[in-house]
Amino acid sequence: MSLNLITDHVDKGRIYPAFARHQAAPYTQAWREFGQHWPYTIPIRLQEYCDHHGVKLNIVDIDSEWPVNAFYPVGLGFFDFGIDYFELLPERIRTGLFFDDVRVLFYYHEGDNPFRIKTRLDELCTKHDLRNNCYKFVSGNTAARDILGFVYFADFELWYYQRNRASPALKIHSEPRAFDFTVLNRLHKSWRATAMTDLRHNGILDNSYWSYCETGKLDNDNPIEIDTISGLRTRTEQFLKSAPYISDELDFDQRNDHSTLVPKYHVNSYCNIVMETHFDIGGGTFLTEKTFKPIKHGQLFFIAGPAGSLQVLRDLGYRVFDGVLDNSYDLEPNATQRWMALVRSIYFTKLDLPQLFELCRPDIEYNQQLFQASKAQRLNTLIKEINEYH
Repeated sequence: MSLNLITDHVDKGRIYPAFARHQAAPYTQAWREFGQHWPYTIPIRLQEYCDHHGVKLNIVDIDSEWPVNAFYPVGLGFFDFGIDYFELLPERIRTGLFFDDVRVLFYYHEGDNPFRIKTRLDELCTKHDLRNNCYKFVSGNTAARDILGFVYFADFELWYYQRNRASPALKIHSEPRAFDFTVLNRLHKSWRATAMTDLRHNGILDNSYWSYCETGKLDNDNPIEIDTISGLRTRTEQFLKSAPYISDELDFDQRNDHSTLVPKYHVNSYCNIVMETHFDIGGGTFLTEKTFKPIKHGQLFFIAGPAGSLQVLRDLGYRVFDGVLDNSYDLEPNATQRWMALVRSIYFTKLDLPQLFELCRPDIEYNQQLFQASKAQRLNTLIKEINEYH
């Protein structure tokens, strides 16, 4: 099964971002900067993934004869509710939507609430007298599974695969490791500051690689009810006063470069406490490259993220050390209670990490091999779901 994509322009084999005002050539730094410019459309990641994993896309020029079941691809750097995406469409595409000759394919790697996005897109369809099945939307939020016309895809698994492919997976050695945990934070978020403060208070960071690379203040956007845990607000404020806490020699851009690898964080500690982008997103789950780093490079892991994060990994075929680690925290829908359960789970592994690591070694090795395997099947499944007409 193939995916038919209608494009305005192809440059050096790459589909040029739809609606883009920014100008750049493929394989340059500027090509990665479309998302910084209005209307924040970017090169469609799906093309890069398919090229690398040998999955064929049928790319057709907008002025040519269109195949049946064709899509006009729009890669989104972020979804801007103030933009009328249908108004920006080339006239021939908009006419094609009206006559059901083509559909728009929005590809969005982020985890924004897909229910809100659907409401906005359907409003725009009504405005332009279009049927609300004239588009498909690929989302990084698992809630997309429950929305007509939306498809969930774990984009960041493939994104980290691509961006870090020059760094071979680190060897899962049997030598003693000097540190218990790796707990890294690049950007300030109130929930992360709260979480790091609580981990430090419970002694979990005493023998760990850890960082908090930005300063900041507490705000109300904190899913952990900080005042329900005695003294936590005061301790967090004190934690932030002394920030940043740096544990590497990288600069800001290097920390945000997925091709950069600091091996000590993986080979010299047993377990990675993944501080995901969100701890709660009001429905659904969203995983990023932060989760796939310890999978590729051979560690145990806990995930400080939305409820159901571990289940997403199980669905992808990964093993999450059930029966060895206490993963019950992942089932807790209340963010505060989930955090407290996660701290308990982490705390009780601290005494036996070397033994637990060896117990889990077969699953750690399995995960590493699965991550490095071809993603052609995942991509073909995605294409099948996109092509389904409803």
